[in-house]
Amino acid sequence: MGIGLLQGADSDQMQHRTYSEELALLDNNIAQMGGMAEHVLGLAFDALEQRDPLLAGRVVELDRRIDRLERDIEVQVVAMISQRQPKEEALRHVIAAMRIAADLERIGDLGKNIAKRALAIAHEPHPKPLMTGLRHIVELALRQLKDVLDAYAARDATRAMSVWHADRQLDDLYNSLFRELLTYMMEDPRNIGLSTHLLFGAKNIERVGDHTTNIAETIHYLVTGKNLTDDRPKGDQTSTTLIKSDLDREEDS
Repeated sequence: MGIGLLQGADSDQMQHRTYSEELALLDNNIAQMGGMAEHVLGLAFDALEQRDPLLAGRVVELDRRIDRLERDIEVQVVAMISQRQPKEEALRHVIAAMRIAADLERIGDLGKNIAKRALAIAHEPHPKPLMTGLRHIVELALRQLKDVLDAYAARDATRAMSVWHADRQLDDLYNSLFRELLTYMMEDPRNIGLSTHLLFGAKNIERVGDHTTNIAETIHYLVTGKNLTDDRPKGDQTSTTLIKSDLDREEDS
């Protein structure tokens, strides 16, 4: 049966479970998937910081398990909708679980992408200040992920909205590290290879924040029955950084 507790979502087993048991099973699998996503993200940074290919390999395997669990959750949700025909709050519950599973699967993918950078920079120097900055971003992303998963377990829309608003903090840290890495590359072209990999790693972490924000919005919908209409509190300015730098150079010339 593998990791998928959800293989019990076939019609025979569903007939022997109560509706509340099926919903509880769904939440248990979301919690399991969330715990794996947290573990993947933390392990991915360790692999990058330590240039450890064995840790990177563990991340890749964990990501495969997350992928399988997401597919199992989809199977369970489809079976519950077709056989139970849930209404209103229960329907929001199963739809929210499927949405959250999709975001957690993407977080697993982002963790895997970070870990793969460990192999590419295995023989590069260890710029401690840069890795410290990257660690701060990872720690904040992990805290937001844990908070939003706790909010889902508690059906706490207020806590979910706190995560939603906190995404700007992650963007601010990413903007700061982005500028630091650009400076590091301009000081010495030999730093370009390493810095580029760290930039991609930092961007993956910033994207984790976007997915925790998605989950927060889903929790708000689950609890209140209403979709958020406010603009997201985004603070990522890196898309214009190079353009501004080019303009500054033109003005100076």
